[in-house]
Amino acid sequence: MPRLMQTLTPQDGRQSETALFVARGTRRLLRRLKFSTVTELPLLSGRRADIVALAADGGVHIVEIKSSIADFRADMKWREYRAHCDRLYFAIPESVPVEIMPPDAGLIVADAYGAEILREAPEHRLAAATRRAVLMRFAHAAAHRLHGLSDPEVMAMGPIG
Repeated sequence: MPRLMQTLTPQDGRQSETALFVARGTRRLLRRLKFSTVTELPLLSGRRADIVALAADGGVHIVEIKSSIADFRADMKWREYRAHCDRLYFAIPESVPVEIMPPDAGLIVADAYGAEILREAPEHRLAAATRRAVLMRFAHAAAHRLHGLSDPEVMAMGPIG
């Protein structure tokens, strides 16, 4: 696989190269579908979503990336993400068998260049107060990261909130 150019995506060393490729391809798909995305977004629960996608109508999707069978089996926190989104998806590389992925979540297969939705996620609309909280976190994270592009020293101050 090709190496990615330096990325502005927050990385803490826990993301494998495969996960970064899957994130890139998935975000390209979401962009084509007219979503704005933020990666590694801290949620009110203390969890951190791999990708949060915001639709023009305010709909919120969370995409949990699983880069391998072992990654999926070792991590069951994904169930908690449902409380923070209208739709929950998994994004996986072609090397992960689709059969092991939960049928009650959407499914995306991705590589570094693009992605395809294999199964739409069921909708479970957020409560208004929760939607507002997620949208505020999304906006603050996006603004903070954009500020960091023009003033890298500000990133040392850490995130707001």
